[in-house]
Parts: sequence; structure tokens; C-alpha cells
Amino acid sequence: MNSRLKLVMKSGKAILGYKHSLKSLRKGKSKMILIASNCPHLRKSEVEYMAMLAKTQVHHYAGDNTSLGTACGKFFNCSVLSIIDGGDSDILTNDTKE
Repeated sequence: MNSRLKLVMKSGKAILGYKHSLKSLRKGKSKMILIASNCPHLRKSEVEYMAMLAKTQVHHYAGDNTSLGTACGKFFNCSVLSIIDGGDSDILTNDTKE
């Protein structure tokens, strides 16, 4: 999953952060949502509910928010990530878990 995520960050378009991800879900731009394992339960359920309304697939990332931010190539934590455009990656079509 990390290699696909790096390819999305390089060639595609992704939004990091809870508020901006919810905004992209409301606008219908998101194609996939990644949620870190240590995201608070209330926030996680709210994002899952919004994704269900927007008919967007949700992937529960195996690592915590620090490793999700590092996998994106950033030096900060990220608990929710929204993928707008997959780019050259097959992350949207092939949903296999590593």
C-alpha cells in the first residue's frame, strides 16, 4: 500500500487532513478515503458515514497517523487522506491489503 500511496502523491492528486477530506467528500470529488488506525472513533465514524453517502470507498490503513503521513512523503501526522486522482497508481482499481 505504501508504494501505491507514494505513486499517488507523485503523479496523482490527494488531500491530507480531516476537514479538507470531508469538504472533498461533500463536493463529490473523492474517489477513495484512507483512515489511520489510531483515528478517534467518532471522527472515523463520521468520515465513514460521509463516504457512504458519497458512495466512496474507504480503506482502513494498517499503520497509525504518523506512518500514514510518512508514507505520503510528509513530515507530519495525517489521520485522514482523500484521493482525488489516482494518477499512474492502481490504488483505486486494485484494493488488495498488504
